[in-house]
Amino acid sequence: MKSRNYSAIYRIMHWSIAICMTLMLITIFLRMTWMNKNHVAQIIQEYLSTTDQSLSQDQLIILAKKIRKPMWDWHIYFGYALVGLYSIRMALPLFGQMKFSNPFNKDLGLKEKFQYATYLVFYVCVAISLITGLIIVLGPKNLKESMESIHVLSIYYLLAFIVIHLSGVFFCEFTNHQGLISKIISGSKKTKEN
Repeated sequence: MKSRNYSAIYRIMHWSIAICMTLMLITIFLRMTWMNKNHVAQIIQEYLSTTDQSLSQDQLIILAKKIRKPMWDWHIYFGYALVGLYSIRMALPLFGQMKFSNPFNKDLGLKEKFQYATYLVFYVCVAISLITGLIIVLGPKNLKESMESIHVLSIYYLLAFIVIHLSGVFFCEFTNHQGLISKIISGSKKTKEN
């Protein structure tokens, strides 16, 4: 695999998308754990049991959803930001920046084909996640449930991609492409001084 230099626009896009996706993952993690509606409803119920007040299970769930709504709103904001970043990323090759590599090129080695195919699958999955997310928030209510079923699968491809991506980065860094991490941060390979 040939050595690459990463332009400022490449690095800005890479890290902006990475940060945005990480923040979205945090909101998903919170929604599935500490801010889970059933967990929050149970905390409210436990508190109310020490007072003379009570709420039905449905009321507890509604209150729990209201408590976690500001946190979940951030998921939506990061989603909008990711739509913008993704759109820019898809448009950049038209301006000669961040061109896509064809995984079906016969001249590529197996490792490069796998790498390029992984990115292709990743971009398709991101597009599906963004489209379903936009339909959930902005689309007709009758599509919301079916879109949520598809959108929820996003966490699985995203976690799989992160594991594959980081494994590949560290493999390259500790084998034949030393300096890859410093290049994606600073744009140039750091060299050791004698």
